[in-house]
Amino acid sequence: MANKPTASVKQLVGDPRFDSKLVMKFVNCLMYDGKKATSLRVFYDAMDLVVQRVTDKEPLEVFETALNNVKPLVEVRSKRVGGATYQVPMEVNPKRRQALAIRWLLQAVRARKGRPMSERLAEELIAAFNREGAAMSTRDNTHKMAEANKAFAHFAWR
Repeated sequence: MANKPTASVKQLVGDPRFDSKLVMKFVNCLMYDGKKATSLRVFYDAMDLVVQRVTDKEPLEVFETALNNVKPLVEVRSKRVGGATYQVPMEVNPKRRQALAIRWLLQAVRARKGRPMSERLAEELIAAFNREGAAMSTRDNTHKMAEANKAFAHFAWR
């Protein structure tokens, strides 16, 4: 079946403050129970905190850099060859890279407890911007697994 764009790709419009589709995609992934206004407020509060803590950069630049830092280049996929299953390292599709980065960032933010969501999001974005934090360690672990299974890379074509 062909890779058809989903309705969300066609309907996605830029957010009110930054006019960025990437921000809107992130806010949609952040959202619970259809409460987009709440998730927008959480995101914008986090961006205000980022402005206070990282003074020399624009908040959107910090967000995009953090997301790009978390994006994985390779991942391992299971391939069954002759009765054995191998973890084969494969390059990640750009759309999947973005989806994984957003998912890992939100997973790391939700794992932090005890403070408001906007503070946790701001801290994780700043950590990812500085190539630190839980989301970056998830990416690094994925890259280490791919590096460890490099011997099975020749199964990638199957």
